[in-house]
Amino acid sequence: MPDPDKNTPTNAPLLRVDRLSTHFPVRAGVTRRIVDHVRAVDDVSFSVAPGETLGLVGESGCGKTTVGRTILRLIPATSGRVEFDGVDVMAAGAQTMRRLRREMQIVFQDPAGSLNPRMRVADIVAEPLIVHRVCKGRDDLRQRVRTLLETCGMPPGAAERYPHEFSGGQRQRIGIARALALRPRFIVCDEPTSALDVSIQSQILNLLKDLQKDFGLSYLFISHDMAVVQHMCDRIAVMLRGRIVEEGPRDAVIGDPQHRYTQALLSAVPEPDPRRVRTRIVYEEAAG
Repeated sequence: MPDPDKNTPTNAPLLRVDRLSTHFPVRAGVTRRIVDHVRAVDDVSFSVAPGETLGLVGESGCGKTTVGRTILRLIPATSGRVEFDGVDVMAAGAQTMRRLRREMQIVFQDPAGSLNPRMRVADIVAEPLIVHRVCKGRDDLRQRVRTLLETCGMPPGAAERYPHEFSGGQRQRIGIARALALRPRFIVCDEPTSALDVSIQSQILNLLKDLQKDFGLSYLFISHDMAVVQHMCDRIAVMLRGRIVEEGPRDAVIGDPQHRYTQALLSAVPEPDPRRVRTRIVYEEAAG
């Protein structure tokens, strides 16, 4: 199933984001006129190389998810540029965007809310294959769905059951299988383990790492958990109130954080050794 030629590493970034901004209007009054804007994402720039995982980390509400969805054009951008493999995503027409949808996918945070409860698992995983007409017939479709579910660690017979019959971790595996169906090169992982029990999180993270190795995937890994990001990512970008305040290789950001907010995030990571005492840093922005 892996296609090595499709994911041959190059020196050029696979994804390039340049000064991306996403602002949401604030409306008031009977006429619902626009009185202000919420700057959810403000002048954000970064790149992701082929086969690389970039961690986008920050507290809830800082704009991480908005960045991921804007890149995929699930949310319209206010300004900025997004290039995927040299193609301007924001300026892409319908036909080009349809092709890009096969290359760029997303794994959502809530595995229960992202799966249609009225559809069988087979139909959920098969839907992108049907929409993009990549199968040669019904037998080919069934075989692809079966292979995808097996690759993501689902038990035999899962295809004919409904999402509510599975645990949270298994539902997330179904979501990953759906995202993998079109053999994309880039996947936005939007806090894929935050809704799961701690005992299940490591299984899903290891699955994502194995899939990356097998399929040459690039990830934008969104999380608020620095420990998870440290385990998953090659580089880390720290986001605060819609802006990236620090970016660099994982070991540099973790080992020698430069921004006070990054230091605060790292100080909040639980210390497994009870004999070690970690000083908690509280980040407070300067007035004005």
